[in-house]
Amino acid sequence: MADNSSLVEFLAEAVEAAKNAGEIIRKGFHEKKNVEHKGQVDLVTETDKACEDLIFNHLKNKFPEHKFIGEETSAAFGTSELTDDPTWIVDPLDGTTNFVHGFPFVCVSIGLTVGKVPTVGVVYNPIFDELFTAIRGYGAFLNGTPIRASSQTELVKSLLASEVGTKRDKSTVDATTNRVNSLLFKVRSLRMSGSCALNLCGVACGRIDIFYELGFGGPWDVAAGVVIVQEAGGLVFDPSGEDYDIMSQRIAASNAHLKDKFIDALREAEAKIHQS
Repeated sequence: MADNSSLVEFLAEAVEAAKNAGEIIRKGFHEKKNVEHKGQVDLVTETDKACEDLIFNHLKNKFPEHKFIGEETSAAFGTSELTDDPTWIVDPLDGTTNFVHGFPFVCVSIGLTVGKVPTVGVVYNPIFDELFTAIRGYGAFLNGTPIRASSQTELVKSLLASEVGTKRDKSTVDATTNRVNSLLFKVRSLRMSGSCALNLCGVACGRIDIFYELGFGGPWDVAAGVVIVQEAGGLVFDPSGEDYDIMSQRIAASNAHLKDKFIDALREAEAKIHQS
């Protein structure tokens, strides 16, 4: 584990990189976008690439001995393996589809793992100017003010967030909508805002009680958000209820009270999918 003074330095440099990238996003948000397709619905823009270059150059310059995993580099070169070395895991623009449409749920996500454990997290939405930060063991903050996950204990009064994911084959879409159909009878309502990182921050600051997503892009979507949720007193787990694996492309997060109830509801939803 890195000592406290170096963690504070890591956080400060990540915040600076996120704010600089945020400036690029803010400028690009109101301009015409040049869009490429990575898959059927997965988009990448010049802004994604410019932000990743900026963030990696900044952090590599400051911490040349650290490792790096990023969405656009990994898309080009295959996902990097996560080792015990300090590793920056970066999504330069989470919510690219939102960005392309001018829907303001977009952010920069910069996480640092040490010994494979999410240790520093920065998520910055430059459109709302909201900066979420956390260091493992030292709490979570929104624009410098401490945040806590919600205290809701009843599933039926909970706000649930999820995402459709990027696959559009019939079996995936059917499973997704059937799951949602089942869960809608168990919770107050559902939100799909289009950013995995901001959904996690929503759990951390109590705007959302529960979030789950199956089949998102990779560890860059969650590396920062995981530590922010945990430091806000929330729980991060695999949707099956098992321990969480940052490389698994499956995630669930809740406040401290709803995990078991939500896992039961999700299991019931899965059982219905397999019966149909």
